[in-house]
Amino acid sequence: MDIIVCIKQVPGTSKVEVDPETGVLVRDGIDSKMNPYDLYALETALQLKEEYGGSVKVISMGPPQAIEIIKEAYMIGADEGILVTDKKFAGADVLATSYALAQGILHFKRFDLIITGKQTTDGDTAQVGPEIAEYLKIPHVSNVLRIIKATKKHLILDMDMPDSIGTIKILFPCLITVEKDIFQPRLPSYKKRILTMNREIKIMGISQMADKDEKKYGLAGSPTKVERIFPPEEKFDRETWTGSGEALAEKMTKKLKELKFI
Repeated sequence: MDIIVCIKQVPGTSKVEVDPETGVLVRDGIDSKMNPYDLYALETALQLKEEYGGSVKVISMGPPQAIEIIKEAYMIGADEGILVTDKKFAGADVLATSYALAQGILHFKRFDLIITGKQTTDGDTAQVGPEIAEYLKIPHVSNVLRIIKATKKHLILDMDMPDSIGTIKILFPCLITVEKDIFQPRLPSYKKRILTMNREIKIMGISQMADKDEKKYGLAGSPTKVERIFPPEEKFDRETWTGSGEALAEKMTKKLKELKFI
């Protein structure tokens, strides 16, 4: 089973500035990490490889420093990696990002399964995975909770739905996005770090893409634009209540209704 996992480098802190002109995050000079949801995707791929054989390849789009998460993926168990990076990709919305990743995935030529995390912690749109699948014209399933069975031709999955759990059969090649806790992610291995420290990571810019039309990438290829973005207001108000359990429960219920939580 040949599996591709999409991973992303995200800020490792909530203290991130926003470019007032473009509305995008200013990532230079801040601590970064692999998107936590992508760790579940990578672990899912490794579990499938261990059970059914094959390979696990990773792809990421971002600035040159995003190469660090591909090295991390190697230390966890990935076999091959591509970094899609180019100044012309800067400022991409979910549509332009999905298109660039889809173009990068075509470089692998063959795959059975693409896995992404449910969403990223910096964007939270949960749209990139399905949009990649649409660009590649392959079936996809989101919010996968469990892989029940895999064969040479298909997967049988449990997916999270608004009011129930759906069991789906999906044919290869396909894409799935996975929920957290589908598997417990493993830690990077020092032994694998030594073994993979010189492993090649392919760098792809717009000149390596099959479609070199600059209007489809970055800000130029982004039909959506952030009108306004700002940090949430921090509140430190505190109340201390005392009384019987019954009185406190009644007061709590009243407060939750006032705040429109219930």
